[in-house]
Amino acid sequence: MVVWRLIDVFVLLAALLTAAGSGAPSSAAYAVAADAAGAARALPGSLWFDAPAAATLTADDGRFTDGLGREVVLRGYNVSGETKLAENGGLPFASVADARKSAAALRALGGGNTVRFLLSWAYAEPVRGQVDTAYLAAATDQMRAFLDAGIRVFPDFHQDLHSRYLFDEDSWYTGDGAPKWVVEAGDYPDEFCGICLFWGQNITQNEAVKQASYDFWHNAGGVQDAFLDTAQTTMTYLAQHLTADQFARVAGFDPYNEPHADTYDSGQTSRTWEREVLWPFYEKFRDRMDEAGWRNKPAFVEPNLFWNANLAFQKQEGGLLDAGTLGPRYVFNTHFYDQRAISGIFMPGKAGDGQYAADFAAVRDRADATGTAAVVSEFGHPLSGAVSDKAPTVLKAMYQALDSRLPGADWWSRPTDSGPVLSGTQWQWDIYNGRHHELMNGNPDKVQTEGDAWNGEDLSAVRLDDAGAPVLRQDARLLDRLYPSATAGRTVAFTYEDRSRDGSTTLTWNPVPDYLPHVAELVGSGQYGLLLWRSDGTGAPTELHLPASFPTSATTVVSDLGTVSGPPAYAESAPVAVAPEPGGTGSRRLLLTAPDSGTLHYALVTNGATAPSADLLSAARAELASWAAAHA
Repeated sequence: MVVWRLIDVFVLLAALLTAAGSGAPSSAAYAVAADAAGAARALPGSLWFDAPAAATLTADDGRFTDGLGREVVLRGYNVSGETKLAENGGLPFASVADARKSAAALRALGGGNTVRFLLSWAYAEPVRGQVDTAYLAAATDQMRAFLDAGIRVFPDFHQDLHSRYLFDEDSWYTGDGAPKWVVEAGDYPDEFCGICLFWGQNITQNEAVKQASYDFWHNAGGVQDAFLDTAQTTMTYLAQHLTADQFARVAGFDPYNEPHADTYDSGQTSRTWEREVLWPFYEKFRDRMDEAGWRNKPAFVEPNLFWNANLAFQKQEGGLLDAGTLGPRYVFNTHFYDQRAISGIFMPGKAGDGQYAADFAAVRDRADATGTAAVVSEFGHPLSGAVSDKAPTVLKAMYQALDSRLPGADWWSRPTDSGPVLSGTQWQWDIYNGRHHELMNGNPDKVQTEGDAWNGEDLSAVRLDDAGAPVLRQDARLLDRLYPSATAGRTVAFTYEDRSRDGSTTLTWNPVPDYLPHVAELVGSGQYGLLLWRSDGTGAPTELHLPASFPTSATTVVSDLGTVSGPPAYAESAPVAVAPEPGGTGSRRLLLTAPDSGTLHYALVTNGATAPSADLLSAARAELASWAAAHA
């Protein structure tokens, strides 16, 4: 498998170099490379550039790039918290059919192009030293459903509170992660959290959890070695049982969810723990990836869980400050939840424009300092319970902060401070939400059915309706977003006004300024996005995911590349066009082709106009051209 992929790479490079002497590579050259690589062009809806684009994903210089060198944004969801439950044997789905149904909906309804795919160590290695290949086969089959829908995947061996086997049948809480044999070998005290209003308090208050985690990080009884062995076996299995084009869409691997020391050694700090304990573990995991045939894929490494906490008494120094340059071997991978909002105490109101600009700027800054790409692989907010009324504004503010460093109020006046568009996967995408039948800690008297069926959480963006079809539980305008999935060059700035709702209130945090009256008239009360980018000369187009709320007939594009209402189907001669996204799910993309190099381009995309006049389009284009020249 490894030898064949190396041949693929050389064939692809040869085809590109052959075409390089006459300007932009031709579609024929890319087609030759794709045929030789046996790559993703076979997916329904694929175009000539999709196969080489999917051939690689590189994390370096503060961004992800695809096989054509285009800047890539990964957006999607965690699939799913069902893995943390026993009802489906540690798998995200009850069947491959459910996985396929979920993948199609995630693409078409949720606008995702990437999933963080949860795996369970407890089910992968139920007996010490014996990896359950039946579990790996089932997980691989379910993973294929997403890969074949054109969705990138990065697996995650998930854990919370170390293991469910630490908890008693009648406990208020449960965990997931380590197998039963790990807990039995540890002889840990009876678990007890004291006055714990939130399950996460077990991390620092439950002695059983603290001691078990300490033993893992210090490899007591070789338990960490056992985990690394199982991880390597899992990665080897995936590399051997996925086809070449499927494996190409595997973005990397997340070694460990939400790491934390739980207990520090004498004199140790959160920063020295990251340097002396956590980072050596990641280096060992990286070596296992190389041995398993994942040498060209990055490890999505997470810093200390509390490095970016937004409650001062929880925040700890960290962020892999001493790890040096990470790219392209590692991705800076972090989570963000608004602990103040979730507490119900420290943020009494709702989120507003620019609420998380500083929090997500810190993520950008750490990734930039380490020379790699960043991904916020978990973010979200409860959708039921006492603080659920905050969810529409909290999630809008989080997506706004992924799109740009700036509040909407500042974006138009200084767009070049917008920063890179961040990748992120929302927690979570669980089609069984509200329909679970989970025996909590194996207790038949504590059957969990509501929400996510895990420690009282309810964060899934999706559920099944009475007919068994996936439906969104959140505003589609919030989740199915316009975003630059692949930029041929460098993104200068991006913003998206989704007009999502908080009840009956439309949230507009980035209105078009009054000094652009024709642009404002064109957008009206509709949604809009604006991308500024500097081209790099490739013949492949820049791609933006088109939400379902942007049907082709209602989509207007105003760009220096062309101005059109109802863009045509893609052709290499069309600078502005639409096409299906690969995978046959019905999702669509806008394609903007700029074969020049070093030129600043702009594109406004809106669904606010109905058959706009040529005069309005021309006036809006003149306004945007003048604005871009003045501000970018």
